[in-house]
Amino acid sequence: MAWLLVVVAGLLETGFAVCLKLSHGFTRLWPTIAFACFALGSFGLLTLSLRKLDVGPAYAVWTGIGAAGTAVYGMVFLGDLVSTLKLVSIALVILGVIGLQLSGSAH
Repeated sequence: MAWLLVVVAGLLETGFAVCLKLSHGFTRLWPTIAFACFALGSFGLLTLSLRKLDVGPAYAVWTGIGAAGTAVYGMVFLGDLVSTLKLVSIALVILGVIGLQLSGSAH
């Protein structure tokens, strides 16, 4: 259950990163509100998961999911450049996240 919280928190991290861009420096109301909601949800779920998980692997998985998710979202929906190196790098991040998740131990 704790790892599921980390995964959802990582997906919410993607949401807050995208909303941060869409807020244009907190000058647009709804993306700013969405950013705050996603951020609070993400940090809240990560905090709950840390009751059972080691901080290193949990934090690395959280940031890895957020980073890979944000990069993919940017390429698919925001017109970010797509390159072979970028796609390979995202795949490596995902593989690293899987490895860290498998190495994480519950208390």
